[in-house]
Amino acid sequence: MNIFKYEGHADSLLPEGSDWKLVWNDEFDGDTLDGSKWDYRMSMMQQRWPAWTDKGVHLDGRSNCVFTLLMEDGRPVSSQLQTGYNFMDTPLVKTRFGNDHLQWTIGKLNKDKFLKKYGYFECRCRLQKRTDAWWSAFWIQSPTIGADADPAYTGTEIDVMECFTAGRIAGHNAITGGYGLDMVSAKTGGVEGLDMDAWHYFGLLWDETGYTFYVNGVEDGKIEKYISRRPQFILISTEVKGYRGENHQPVAAAFDAVGDTFLVDHVRVFDRV
Repeated sequence: MNIFKYEGHADSLLPEGSDWKLVWNDEFDGDTLDGSKWDYRMSMMQQRWPAWTDKGVHLDGRSNCVFTLLMEDGRPVSSQLQTGYNFMDTPLVKTRFGNDHLQWTIGKLNKDKFLKKYGYFECRCRLQKRTDAWWSAFWIQSPTIGADADPAYTGTEIDVMECFTAGRIAGHNAITGGYGLDMVSAKTGGVEGLDMDAWHYFGLLWDETGYTFYVNGVEDGKIEKYISRRPQFILISTEVKGYRGENHQPVAAAFDAVGDTFLVDHVRVFDRV
């Protein structure tokens, strides 16, 4: 891997064979999250999602973004950050089309903060300890996924890192066609035996040939289908387990895990020179 130096901060580990330039980043310096770069994701599939809060993130003054599992209104919750918006997430508001009693079936559209097509996307983080209670992820999503069956046009969900189990990173996914009857996906890689006390690098090289995934500077698989040709946005996720079940209730372990943390040191995006 190529080493990219960033003064006063951890290096980046970049794929060999190219020269790279930094085009977007957050080092999480200071004590306030940069609202020009990030927003909280609070809704999913037109519902206010009960697992998420806008109070579960703070900067620790040591250039770390700290996600904390906390209690809010008697239930365990956590936060999810994003640099853009999926058009199907926002809950519906009753509307009319002129004088006609017709309902447009999407909510209010939001202006994206950062979208990118192609490049190298990197997150350096320290994983959560209580994987029995909540999970973490670093991924890329399209604002218009599911609006059409063609991933080149409407985009693909690209899962760079998902940690559901201690010491294990799940296989990386490319998901397209939306999240219903037309959904298709491909999977590659996955890593076992990660030290949960250590800092780890998770990277995605997205180009015209597909998606190549990296863990700590080592290639961990490639997907050469469902290639998005449109700009997409970045997400850093945490979510309490259980809320996606039929009854949308948190797992019991989450109540005991309140205070557990997931730390992000930086997120960086590079272009080939």
